[in-house]
Formats: sequence, structure tokens, C-alpha cells
Amino acid sequence: MNILKKLWNDESGQGMAEYGLILALVAVVCIVAFQTLGEGITSKIDTVNTQLAPPAP
Repeated sequence: MNILKKLWNDESGQGMAEYGLILALVAVVCIVAFQTLGEGITSKIDTVNTQLAPPAP
């Protein structure tokens, strides 16, 4: 019974689980930010590419 009490109160793995959750949250935020910024950057590059293209003869 004493072993079960020790296992129940042992929180050594708790910190690692919290770091995993934080890492997952940061990954989700990065993915959303890259998707949002990616569309804007692509449109800007297309605009510049269109303006730099030589005129048709």
C-alpha cells in the first residue's frame, strides 16, 4: 500500500508533459502564422514579378 501512495504522489513526469503541451502549442501557432503570412508573401512576390516582366512586343 505504501508503494501505491508513493506512485500516486510522484510528479516527476508532470514537468515533461507540460513541456510537451507547450511545444505542441508553439508548433500550432507557428503553422497558423506561416500559413497566414505565406499567402501575403506570395501575392507580393507575384505583384513584383508582374511589374518586372518585360512588356509584350
